[in-house]
Amino acid sequence: MGATNDSTFSHFILTGFSDRPELERVLFAILLPAYLLTLLGNSTIILVSRLDPHLHTPMYFFLTHLSFLDLSFTSSSIPQLLYNLSGPDKTISYVGCALQLVLFLGLGGVECLLLAVMAYDRFVAICKPLHYMVIMSPRLCVGLVSVAWSCGVANSLAMSPATLSLPRCGHHRVDHFLCEMPALIRMACVNTAVVEGIAFILAIGIVLSPLVFILVSYGYIVRAVLRISSAAGRQKAFNTCGSHLTVVSLFYGNIIYMYMQPGNSSSQDQGKFLTLFYNIVTPLLNPLIYTLRNKEVKGALRRLLLGSRETGKVRASSRWTRGKLSW
Repeated sequence: MGATNDSTFSHFILTGFSDRPELERVLFAILLPAYLLTLLGNSTIILVSRLDPHLHTPMYFFLTHLSFLDLSFTSSSIPQLLYNLSGPDKTISYVGCALQLVLFLGLGGVECLLLAVMAYDRFVAICKPLHYMVIMSPRLCVGLVSVAWSCGVANSLAMSPATLSLPRCGHHRVDHFLCEMPALIRMACVNTAVVEGIAFILAIGIVLSPLVFILVSYGYIVRAVLRISSAAGRQKAFNTCGSHLTVVSLFYGNIIYMYMQPGNSSSQDQGKFLTLFYNIVTPLLNPLIYTLRNKEVKGALRRLLLGSRETGKVRASSRWTRGKLSW
């Protein structure tokens, strides 16, 4: 009977915040403009990084991928959430649920690894500045990004089928606003220890290992910065890494809490709000962090908005793409 029900129903019900109708109205009023601003902010970062030759450097190549990830990640769940918040219909098709899960796991894994790659970029910029353009060649940058995408996709392809194939004995009410792995695991009517164990092991490789690498990289960066004799030089070095550190703190502060624990161990309501923060607030703030703290991005925005084009020689940093690959 349970197996039959699992194989025949064509949709899930995302209960989300349906037990708090007044909260749903407030969330809709907040999330709609936040989502539109997220699309605008991250699209702007991508366009500016592509169009302005001053930003044709490894750092902004990685930032373009980060903005694309944020766009894709937010768009995989927020439109469905806005639809569910706007009316009584809380359903999502089985295919839609599976797609949400695949994207959520895949894109989340890619972002963990991409942040580690960006930390390595900052490490080379601060600790080996004279060899930066040689080390961070276009070939290496493309290779690092390719590895990040490949590992994220592999993680998703490993965990998504295992999660979706768990027997649910006819249960199709997901106690969440999206088809997230812990919420789907909680629906299972069998022992899920094996699936949770595999998820935990993969999380160590996808989530914890990049974090350790980031911390080690910044350990070397701090040591190098402290050796700089001038206060202005130290301040400039810290400003170079400040945006990335802020993004890492926002990202890992949520993802570690959500995914380094078994599916049944955390507060479900608290998990919903943390996931919501992870889905909309972090992608919304990332463009602001990189524009408000970065004179290069603000300068590029100013040039594009004013429609001005420099006729002089492009700065030495743009030589990274000259005669090689063009992003």
